[in-house]
Amino acid sequence: MPVRRPIEETTRLGAAIYERDIRAQVEADHDGEYVAIDVSSGCWAVAEDLLAAASDLRSRYPDVVDVWSVRVGHRALRHFGGRPLPRVE
Repeated sequence: MPVRRPIEETTRLGAAIYERDIRAQVEADHDGEYVAIDVSSGCWAVAEDLLAAASDLRSRYPDVVDVWSVRVGHRALRHFGGRPLPRVE
């Protein structure tokens, strides 16, 4: 059984992969959607909701262990009450 990375390492790797390889591909057409990234392979999926993105990624790559997710154009995956956080530029 594969060993999971510490959450801090998964976060660091996921953020780096998103910035380096994915952000430019999804920004224009997927604002507000979710990206799920396998931090081991760099494979990813995008969908309108978080669960769908992760499910799509895991259906195409069943051995995925460490998944990091981000909401396109936002600093947080979700917001609770009030206004959403400002866009990331």
